[in-house]
Amino acid sequence: MKKISLLMLVILASAALAAPSLATTAAPGLSVAEALRLLKDGNARYVDGKLQHPRQGPERRALTSGQGQHPLAAVLTCSDSRVPPEIIFDQGIGDLFVIRVAGNVAATDEVGSIEYAVDQRGAPLVLVLGHTQCGVVGAVLDDAKLSPNIANLVAPIKPAVDKAREANLGAAKDVLLKAAITANVWQALEDMLRLSPIIRDRVKDGRAQAVGALYDLDSGQVQWLGPHPDQEKLVGAKKGTDKTGKKGRKSKKSEG
Repeated sequence: MKKISLLMLVILASAALAAPSLATTAAPGLSVAEALRLLKDGNARYVDGKLQHPRQGPERRALTSGQGQHPLAAVLTCSDSRVPPEIIFDQGIGDLFVIRVAGNVAATDEVGSIEYAVDQRGAPLVLVLGHTQCGVVGAVLDDAKLSPNIANLVAPIKPAVDKAREANLGAAKDVLLKAAITANVWQALEDMLRLSPIIRDRVKDGRAQAVGALYDLDSGQVQWLGPHPDQEKLVGAKKGTDKTGKKGRKSKKSEG
């Protein structure tokens, strides 16, 4: 009986060493640099077709249920069905606090969700992830006729499209769309920092970092854009409003 028990212990120990780590990846105190490294390494595995599917078993489920969540990042991304963050970053249960909305806009609901991840759950990284061929940005670019609810949803994208037009006069449609998608990532970061004193303060004192990135639907690769170019200015911005003075997503123009 003792021999069998000893054998079982050896087998279990070997399995634990061979399996992907079940420990809480984003333990309290995880640095921004480490969080970024984990996401970059995971995306590299995804692109290479070497997914590990870490921390997705019953042990991880029990651990996060009993000890709570400590996500390594809050990820604001598009609802597009081709952009699943846990898969493209090869992460597990409790690793990512994901906020998904068409066009990855940052209005009241999204910013409040990110605040919870950063302030209450201690996520050291905030990622705004856009993606190629974004149909919502394309609709705004084409001035497509939209239902009142969708028009209200995508209203924060229009400033990004306007900036892309101004910077790319006479450009081909595909070039303009790509520029607008990138500009929309910057716009979401800007809106988030303007709307949230909590996120601004944490970015300002280094407890958290907010960065943008673009996901390529064809290659699966994430292009890292880094912090907003005007981040230093934005973290000192007047709190509670975006650059137009609007609060949240509602606007008279979009409600009609």
